[in-house]
Amino acid sequence: MQATRDFSHYVKAAGAGLSHIDLAVEGVSCAGCMSKIERGLSAIPDVTLARVNLTDRRVALEWKEGALDPARFIDRLAELGYKAYPFETAGAETAEAEQSRFLLRCLGVAAFATMNVMMLSVPVWSGNFSDMIPEQRDFFHWLSALIALPAAAYAGQPFFKSALRALRTGNVNMDVPISIGVILALGMSLVETVNHAEHTYFDAAIMLLTFLLVGRYLDQSMRRRTRAVAGNLAALRAETATKFVGADEISQVPVAAIYPGDIVLLRPGERCAVDGTVIEGRSEIDQSLITGETLYVTADRGTAVFAGSLNISGTLRVRVSAASEGTLLAEITRLLDNALQARSRYVRLADRASRLYAPVVHATALLTVLGWVLMGATWHDAIVTGVAVLIITCPCALGLAIPTVQTVASGAMFRAGVLLNSGDSIERVAEVDRIIFDKTGTLTLPDLEVVNAAAVPEEVFSLAGQLALASHHPVAAAVARASNAKSPLAGAVEVPGQGVHGYIGGTEVRLGRPSFCGAERLANDKANLDPEASIVAFSLGMAKYVFSVRQGLRPDARAMISALQKRNIRVEILSGDREPAVQAAARALGVSEWRAGVTPADKIARIDELKRQGFKVMMVGDGLNDAPSLAAAHVSMSPISATHLSQATADLVFLGKQLAPVVTAIDYSRKALHLMRQNLWLAVGYNLLAVPIAISGVVTPLIAAAAMSGSSILVMLNALRARRVASGGS
Repeated sequence: MQATRDFSHYVKAAGAGLSHIDLAVEGVSCAGCMSKIERGLSAIPDVTLARVNLTDRRVALEWKEGALDPARFIDRLAELGYKAYPFETAGAETAEAEQSRFLLRCLGVAAFATMNVMMLSVPVWSGNFSDMIPEQRDFFHWLSALIALPAAAYAGQPFFKSALRALRTGNVNMDVPISIGVILALGMSLVETVNHAEHTYFDAAIMLLTFLLVGRYLDQSMRRRTRAVAGNLAALRAETATKFVGADEISQVPVAAIYPGDIVLLRPGERCAVDGTVIEGRSEIDQSLITGETLYVTADRGTAVFAGSLNISGTLRVRVSAASEGTLLAEITRLLDNALQARSRYVRLADRASRLYAPVVHATALLTVLGWVLMGATWHDAIVTGVAVLIITCPCALGLAIPTVQTVASGAMFRAGVLLNSGDSIERVAEVDRIIFDKTGTLTLPDLEVVNAAAVPEEVFSLAGQLALASHHPVAAAVARASNAKSPLAGAVEVPGQGVHGYIGGTEVRLGRPSFCGAERLANDKANLDPEASIVAFSLGMAKYVFSVRQGLRPDARAMISALQKRNIRVEILSGDREPAVQAAARALGVSEWRAGVTPADKIARIDELKRQGFKVMMVGDGLNDAPSLAAAHVSMSPISATHLSQATADLVFLGKQLAPVVTAIDYSRKALHLMRQNLWLAVGYNLLAVPIAISGVVTPLIAAAAMSGSSILVMLNALRARRVASGGS
């Protein structure tokens, strides 16, 4: 009976009529594997995306909705020689840990055998120059074979199995020449032992495996480390939540069983599993993931909370607005995954070079063997030289050169509050020499604030706040927030376009336009003092008050502009706001180039003008309202609120009130681009130096293995430098 396979549970809607699935793939160890998998899956009709993440051995697939059965992808990967199954974080971590343990066991066997074979080899080496009789030498050689052959059979499994899978599907990967090299060295040694020769290579073959396993184990360890650097968001996910299933009855349920509109209980010490709004209770919560602030914030009725937030003290009831894959945390995870899986131009360059590896290295090794034979060398010596060429040319360093830097830099930027929305954004940000800022909601905070609240008597401000809660106007909302009002004034009535009014103890109170409150003179005086502010009036009987309401500059805006100018980046402001407001902001920030009253078309025209002059322009603006100008720039960046993250159109986005992420993104990107270029030169330089030396016959297979492993470790260690930048940039 044929068993059916239903993977629909793992399929997600990707939008635009596309479906998405992530598959964990075993045996992916190099850029060549990545290229083969991506080409093989992309060839399937209706597949629109096939992208391999080498760091966690995962392939992301997208296809036209309803056109394909996900089981077909697993079958296609099996044809290519790779075992695959739906990706789940817990399962992937378990498989990765088991693979690490297996590599460590193989390494232990190889190292133990190496020590024993070397102990037997030393007497043979010295005996060849003394009085060791042939029978003794043969005995030591056979003992070496007895240790090395079974040890190599076990310890070489990671390479042999991978090579066999590739050959069965008519392909080759980097483990094929490695396996050929090891088997040739062992086979030659066995033949030499049978023929009573003076020299065998059991010691070199088993030590070669030891070096290769050290490199492979460190490679995997580095990948796991870079994944941790990229941000362990899984640790912030709560798998269950306490849901109200009745008026006073609660039940512990999986997050998948929670829907918008449900009410959940959040106890002290628990991480919130959903996005929602507090409807009852008071507590302090840690929302550093959202705001970047490490200080706890007070949460009470009306406070928005997000998945991943930690409840510190009190108990809260939260009405769910989004759960499971719809939460902000899930959206951040998707953005981070997209950044790590994306292909920048440097990654594509390294991939193309790695694809040429198999045919070139096999041809080079074969020509080396034939060349040495034609020059009079024995077949024995020629094959040893060919084995060294096979091993030393392994493109591990080239395949790791760029992805490791990209992974580490993306993680470091995430920790600093920057999320990448585009794969090659790091490289484009590094080239920026001109930045255009929108003012409203970008240089200024998105929420309005009352700037003269301290000048109004507290009891008056409290009454105004109660009246403001009865209105939906943004200016009224600013007054309500500033006064910390908790309940609206009973019986208040809103007059559209004018304001809101009501009665307190028989006395009429009004909040709104100065003309609505009879406070025109006070409003004019205040407007002359603060021309960029909006004026809202409040009347309590005959008493009149006015509030100046405006968007304040972000707290670190001046420092950020100064930091950009120190990095030789020119800054200008383009805003659709009134000229007095833009002029005041530009003066406060020390920006000499600014324009007010500009339309979206004007912004695009200015960006195009700068691009024609040769500038690499970054546009920093509201990701919801400035989409056309963001798209026109060389690279774009947006401050975005948590609720609008999924609608972001910029290449990079950041959360919170600070503008420091703009400078952070530039510093990390410049450092990352420098390290990418450095790693490429290290990888290419290694091969340019190592291959001729190997062909010349100077390098033994043992030295070749050490050199190849060392080059891979070098580029990975160099990539880890992307975690930090100097305070003045890099």
